[in-house]
Amino acid sequence: MNYKLAVNKIHKISRILYEKKLPLMPKFLTYFIRIVYGCYIPPTVQIGEGTSIGYDGVGVVIHYKTVIGKNCVIGPGVTIGGTSGKEGAPILGDNVALGTGCKILGPVKVGDNVVIGANSVVTKDVPDNCMVVGIPGKIVRTDIDIKKYNKIASI
Repeated sequence: MNYKLAVNKIHKISRILYEKKLPLMPKFLTYFIRIVYGCYIPPTVQIGEGTSIGYDGVGVVIHYKTVIGKNCVIGPGVTIGGTSGKEGAPILGDNVALGTGCKILGPVKVGDNVVIGANSVVTKDVPDNCMVVGIPGKIVRTDIDIKKYNKIASI
């Protein structure tokens, strides 16, 4: 087994079992991922094909209602979560690159072909084809070519 893809494969199995309404195995696999890899990715999270979680998800926490698109790259230490007092969770489009330690908080929609810089905090919607950095996250570039950023170049 390619260890770089182990978290993705285990989550995929957990998600399939969850969809088949088998309650115990998905929960067991979620805790296995949490203990062995140090990340929390519940089986309710919808992750698109081709999405990779860097460094086997070290420090990654994902809200249980999150939807992640296809071909995304998630760096270590990323938090994709809700906020108290607000209903909903983040929805990420396709081809999104999340830098190390960034936070996406609340019912935020992140468009397609977006780069979010390391340690940025995103609390507002992000349109397609742009780069967001800072605390709070601000759009610093628009109309970007996603192929020029990160390991997403294979898209």
